[in-house]
Formats: sequence, C-alpha cells, structure tokens
Amino acid sequence: MILGLSACNRLQTGDLIFVGIPADYSLEEDSMGSAISDATGNGVLNLIHVAIAEVGKDTTWIIDATIKHGVDRHPIDTFFRDFTLKDGTLPVFIVKRLKDNKMAEQFVENSKKFLGRPYDVWFSPDNEAMYCSELVRDSYRTPDGGYLFNAKPMNFKNAEGEFPVYWQQLFALIGQEIPQDEPGTNPQDMSQEPVLKEVAVKLP
Repeated sequence: MILGLSACNRLQTGDLIFVGIPADYSLEEDSMGSAISDATGNGVLNLIHVAIAEVGKDTTWIIDATIKHGVDRHPIDTFFRDFTLKDGTLPVFIVKRLKDNKMAEQFVENSKKFLGRPYDVWFSPDNEAMYCSELVRDSYRTPDGGYLFNAKPMNFKNAEGEFPVYWQQLFALIGQEIPQDEPGTNPQDMSQEPVLKEVAVKLP
C-alpha cells in the first residue's frame, strides 16, 4: 500500500515505522497490543509500536524492542511476520522521517548500543530494559546529549478511565504499581512530534 503523501519514496536509514491498527480492530483479549491501543488510541488509528529502519545494500533491517525479541536487529521480513494480524493481513505502516535527517545514520548506530537488552515490561526509564519508543528516544539524541523526542506523562487507562486487565495483571506479577503519569513515551505521541514528517513509502 502507498501511505501518506502523493510521491512514493524509498525507505531510508533512520526512518521510523509506526505500526497502526484500526480503533475497532479486535485483538486477542488482554494482549499487550490491546492494552496499548486502549491507552493511546486516537479513536481512528491506534499506533501500537515504533521501529527504526536501517537500509543496507542488500537487506533492510529493523531495530526495535518487542516482548518476543527484546532489543533486536532483524530483517524487515521478520518484522512483517511478527506484526501480521490474526486474519493474515498486515496492519497499517506509517513511515516518518526526520525533517533534518543529516544525523540519521548516527542515530541508528546509537540504537545498536542497546542490542541484546530485554524488553521493558516495567516501562521504567531507570533500568537496563527498553520498550519500543524508549529505544527510539534514547537513540535519537543530539551531540550535546539532548533528546529529539519528548517524554510525557504515561497513560495506561482506557477511554473509560480504567486500567485494562492486562496492565493490572502484569504489574501485579512484577510487584509494581502501574506507573500512571510517570514520564515516558508512546508511539502515538511520538508520531506527532514536530521534528518528523510523513513520507510515502510502499511497505512491504
């Protein structure tokens, strides 16, 4: 599918791929994706994941943080398989690029420093584990240490102001209170950052 703008571009190193599902799409009950959708959905398209693209000579790689792989670098075909929906179709992929893209390759190299870390089920900035948008935020930093992407109070509640069962069970299991309103990031907010622009890229 061709997304966003009228002209079709090639994926570039440093592009961010946001994974979106319709607001009314039914995921398996109490799944991670469902909980993230409830918490961050915009009513039309729920962005549940963000990944970093690295375009090589023969292969396009994805660097991201997932429960399945932790922080990992794998071919883009693996990424597509991991996010195939229950009916065998693919979700919506929205590609965004830095408006000032001159440091894109360096940001991707930064992300490789985190490879091998576990997925952050605690959603905490104070441990070695990482979740998807945390990986992006910590990788896309300026030479003086500044962040391109802002942290905001995290929301784990659904539209009714309640915590989905998934979050209640997860944080009870690890013995931690749900970090509602603690500083953090999510794909939905990150996609709206003014440093990004949407580009039309055909995926897959």
